Amino acid sequence: MAERHPLLGIRLDKICCIGAGYVGGPTCATIAQRCPHIQVTIVDLNEARIQAWNSDELPIYEPGLTQVVQECRGRNLFFSTDVKKAVQEADIIFASVNTPTKTKGIGAGRAADLRYIESVGRTVADFANGNKIIIEKSTVPVKTAQALTRVLEANKGPQSYWILSNPEFLAEGTAVKDLASPDRVLIGGNTTPEGIAAANVLVDIYANWVPRERILTTNLWSSELSKLVANAMLAQRVSSVNSISMLCEKTGADVAEVSRAIGKDSRIGPKFLNASIGFGGSCFQKDILNLVYICESEGLHDVAQYWQQVVDMN
Repeated sequence: MAERHPLLGIRLDKICCIGAGYVGGPTCATIAQRCPHIQVTIVDLNEARIQAWNSDELPIYEPGLTQVVQECRGRNLFFSTDVKKAVQEADIIFASVNTPTKTKGIGAGRAADLRYIESVGRTVADFANGNKIIIEKSTVPVKTAQALTRVLEANKGPQSYWILSNPEFLAEGTAVKDLASPDRVLIGGNTTPEGIAAANVLVDIYANWVPRERILTTNLWSSELSKLVANAMLAQRVSSVNSISMLCEKTGADVAEVSRAIGKDSRIGPKFLNASIGFGGSCFQKDILNLVYICESEGLHDVAQYWQQVVDMN
């Protein structure tokens, strides 16, 4: 008989992850490796992707990931397209689906498209056979948990749901290392007794390998916002040093020497201070534009213009 949480009534021995992409796959494979007593099932409707996860040619490449998957797959790590079965068998569910920028409608080009994360809510509500903890692993705008709650409440049976925010802070090329030894794990939840209990369920999972002093708990909104702000602050450093590089060209200063000099200040540090062609990738610009849209939506137009300038400088 599976162990159940005394307050929440959920089973603690199985995890389901909806979304077998760049975040969900490595994250939950690491959980399976570090928590051999927990069965982890990663599901996705994309059959080709699941077939790849079950093969020797994984659908994504990260150094060390193949070894982690091969160690756990078939033992306590499984990949499947049977979403209903996975949702019904596990009471701890990670939502790790894409949150692209909206291409039409209000906020097009800046706001996050939440249709996939809302679809997870409908899927869980449709198949749930008991109480569930639902964990936002995708990068989402602040207050997404409210939208997810509305979806769950509109389709709710007798079950209870607790939503947590657990943003990822992975860098491409070092994801497995980042997961094995993170700077911090951030978990946000409601501040009710049940919300705190739900957050502690996730804390206990990560504590199997992450020192507890590196596991931070906050309210839901602080956690959701922190991921966007982290990427915005890193991107800001890139734009800042690139703006200084233009001044260096005019004055005869060497931007590499300036960067080295200011980077020796312990308050500043040396990372993200190399002048370059700017930031790229799939996260920085998307997340900053999302932040700009949120600021404008809240009437903070000066704040929105400040962060927009980081993108414009890039």
